[in-house]
Amino acid sequence: MRLFLFFLLFLFSTSLFAETIKSIKYEGMVQISEPVALRMLSFDVGDELEKSKVDEAIKKYFAQGYFNDIWAEFTEGELKFFFKEKAIISKVELKGWKENDDEVKSNVVQIKKGTLYDEKKLEAAKKRIIEAISQEGKIDSVVEIEKEYLENGSIKVTFVVNEGEEIIIQKLQYSGVYGLDSDDFNDVIANKEHQFMGWFWGRNDGKMSLKDLEYDNLRIRDFYMQNGYLDAKVNEPFVRVNFDHYTADMSYQIEEGEPYTISKVSVLQTKHVIEDAKIQEKISLTVGDTFNIKTFREDSEKIKTLIADLSYAYVQVVPDLRKNKEEHTVEVVFKVTPGDKVRVRNVLISGNTRTLDRIIRRELYLGPGDMYSLTDLSDSRSALGRLGFFDGNTIEEKRINNQTMDLIVKVKEAPTGNIQLGGGYGSYGGILLSIGVNDRNVFGSGINVGVKAEKSQTTQNYSFNISNPRLNDSDFSGNFSIFHSAYDYNDYSVFTDGVSVGVGHRFSRHITGYMGYGYSSNSYDFSQLDENTTLDTFYFQDYTKSGITVSASWDNTDDYYLPRTGFTLSQSFEKTGIGADANYLKSRSTFNKYAGLEEWIGFDAIFRYKSRLNVVIDNGYIPLAEKFYMGGIGSVRGYESYSLSPTIDDATAVDGIRRIGGKRTFSNSLEVSFPLVPKAKMRLVTFVDWGFIGDDSINEISRGGYGAGLEWFSPVGPIQLMFANPLNQQPGDKPSSFEFTMGQRF
Repeated sequence: MRLFLFFLLFLFSTSLFAETIKSIKYEGMVQISEPVALRMLSFDVGDELEKSKVDEAIKKYFAQGYFNDIWAEFTEGELKFFFKEKAIISKVELKGWKENDDEVKSNVVQIKKGTLYDEKKLEAAKKRIIEAISQEGKIDSVVEIEKEYLENGSIKVTFVVNEGEEIIIQKLQYSGVYGLDSDDFNDVIANKEHQFMGWFWGRNDGKMSLKDLEYDNLRIRDFYMQNGYLDAKVNEPFVRVNFDHYTADMSYQIEEGEPYTISKVSVLQTKHVIEDAKIQEKISLTVGDTFNIKTFREDSEKIKTLIADLSYAYVQVVPDLRKNKEEHTVEVVFKVTPGDKVRVRNVLISGNTRTLDRIIRRELYLGPGDMYSLTDLSDSRSALGRLGFFDGNTIEEKRINNQTMDLIVKVKEAPTGNIQLGGGYGSYGGILLSIGVNDRNVFGSGINVGVKAEKSQTTQNYSFNISNPRLNDSDFSGNFSIFHSAYDYNDYSVFTDGVSVGVGHRFSRHITGYMGYGYSSNSYDFSQLDENTTLDTFYFQDYTKSGITVSASWDNTDDYYLPRTGFTLSQSFEKTGIGADANYLKSRSTFNKYAGLEEWIGFDAIFRYKSRLNVVIDNGYIPLAEKFYMGGIGSVRGYESYSLSPTIDDATAVDGIRRIGGKRTFSNSLEVSFPLVPKAKMRLVTFVDWGFIGDDSINEISRGGYGAGLEWFSPVGPIQLMFANPLNQQPGDKPSSFEFTMGQRF
């Protein structure tokens, strides 16, 4: 900073008269407005000029951090301040590390466009980058800062990163381990010893993670406490690093002690709000068993939920482990402090730029004036997730006082209107493509409207449907659909036109029922038949279908597209023969189970089990099209859709074999979904399918498939790309190596 000493006139002048400030001017000042700058002065126009006060003003201005230099001049009563402002940073880039990661730029670099250039802040950002890389287990990283002045006077800042080397743990040793197997520690710690072929799936690569290193000893101790070792001590690891080869040896010093058994389990309520016996029913710890800290925590959460459901929102369950070190027994005491009952004052909703407030409120089990319930709160989160309208939702509890709280519902809108694409490829049937337009939340109203068209060399399908899951915001639902389809085969075509209408009812939070009516007309056209070809038309009789469908379903999952908890169970019955040709009773049963695995394996993997059981009973006439067929997504991948079926010899059919469908079929799938590119909402899924189908017996045909696929929440909707191989393939089967769909639940 430089100060033009305008008062030199006084040092060299013999005049002793002080000068008066007639005006105050500013030049080059942008970041601070002139009125604000004037208010910062300790003098005003009309005051006598004092060197110390001008000096004080310059220091105040400089302390704002906006300027590289400030000086003042005084001429003929005019005091003018001159400012040289810092340059603006207009662009920030990373080179050599996380170049396109906006989250890293925001959370690590923390230098945003439009901020003033500041050397200290850049150096702080540099240190944060090196620290973030070191947390990944890399040392000796180098970060350089490049500055480029642009034509508009702003600065482009580039952090050039040269990542260091990863440290590989070559040897990991434990001292003092006798009661447990140290190999079991690998299930809980993050830093593990390098194994042969560590790059292979399921093997340990030995890469050190510094951010986990300080917690690994606590994880080992917790593992001991899960096995009753309440006195176990696990010191922080001793690490010896070879900086020449970037390898490390690690060792833990452990004092195990003895495992404790449970001598007594009791409950202590500081204020009696519920019978102790009801709390005891929630407790899994049993007298005589080895103490398990994991079970203890689970029991504490169960107790907390039980009391919180009685409106004690701020309940605390404090553990009290009374150890007898001589006998190695422990008395477990759950100390419950309920606090006061809490009422919900208000429910505030934010983030819903499209979905109407009432659509969200009708899914909440807590409203203004209601008494608090933790189960109601959890079920409300899951209900919002099952809508499929949002990328995520949270319900925050804002404490007003000991008896009142507000609930803050925050949602993030997801695209519910999408273009649905689907298709597949088989070595036999070629390419099938389908396209549709669907919106599950039209104008934010919660109403589902869809139009679909499917076209291939042999098929055409067109449909329109509309459904409202909550008619007039009630527990009743309604739907209507109309459709037309045409299938072209070698010698004939089949046409179907139909309409359906139905009404449903929500009986509880997880149970819904449905009753609907459907009518369809099905006809065959043999105009393509060559005059020299004969065709047994016994299997191709025109028919009409009129029937009622009744169904019930259970769904307590936490998300529509990608559930991680809960299961779905549904059962439907369709009875036809009401004034039409087809006459049968059809049963469809499904069961799907979902489980998030992050708690056990440390990342967001999801296990899924899906099963389907279908049976049809002949009450007079079952058209071939109404029987069951397997193959493709939804049953057994690795085979063409609808290609697995009982057959008969028919010289008029392609290959001399005609598929006539089965009366019963069962198929199930095991899937594990892994995060692939979390930022792009892309996941990898591996699967094994197996199914059975038959006419007289369900196991007449048994086929399976396995493979992997891609699950992607694309900007136009969820997409599945499946690559499969058949299992137990037999002559005459139609394998399919690839299928894809869009808009379906994973």
